[in-house]
Amino acid sequence: MTVGGVSRPGGTDGAVETLSTGHRVELPLSTTARARGVVLPASRSGVRSILPESLRPVRVTPTRAAVTFLSVAYDRIGGSDIDPYDEFGVLFPAVPADAPPVSAIRRVGGYVDFLPVTTEPARALGVEVWGYPKAVADITHRERGATRHTTVTVDGERFVDCAVDRPPTVETRLSTASYTTMDGRLLRERLTVDGRVGAWPASGAFSVTLGDHPRADRLRRLDVGDRAILRVAADVEFTIHAGRRVGSE
Repeated sequence: MTVGGVSRPGGTDGAVETLSTGHRVELPLSTTARARGVVLPASRSGVRSILPESLRPVRVTPTRAAVTFLSVAYDRIGGSDIDPYDEFGVLFPAVPADAPPVSAIRRVGGYVDFLPVTTEPARALGVEVWGYPKAVADITHRERGATRHTTVTVDGERFVDCAVDRPPTVETRLSTASYTTMDGRLLRERLTVDGRVGAWPASGAFSVTLGDHPRADRLRRLDVGDRAILRVAADVEFTIHAGRRVGSE
């Protein structure tokens, strides 16, 4: 983002950022969100071809990496200057390519590959502050019992249908991270979640059906598995900190 003529990729915690839409947000950005997701095995070579050179995929078997599909309903964004919106994320668990094995586990994050959202202010927020690859799309969440079924259509083409059964959750607070590319630089955003979180391993209680959108075609080439590594759920306060250039931390 550019503030006062000075480029500051990822912004700065404590700063107030003004978006192209005129909305103002303070970093770190506190939100409340209800997320459901599934982590699936995928071709390690295929994931590596998508990641920037400065990241390497997290290995779940000798030949397999992972992809995460994450459905999110935001109920509050910061001080509510931006209206609630829905989102669907495609992320690849990754670590910096130069991270030694002893410290790699502490630097695991999700490289955000695609992030459809339902409003233009939501798109501007992600793209302009952190470099999240957002696009305005039609997203529908349908809740039936413990299952959320999400349908995403981008530019008039079906991208994905995803249904996930909510696993049991417990009260917890944890920290994780995302990776993005902005102005040619790899950024790491610290993320904190505080609320009810759950994960369930080795599960078949989900479905993912890819559509005809070109982004779906790219995912199809990853030979995504049909047994989940994890099903996840979070009903939390979700805080996104300013991005920091990888290598400057």
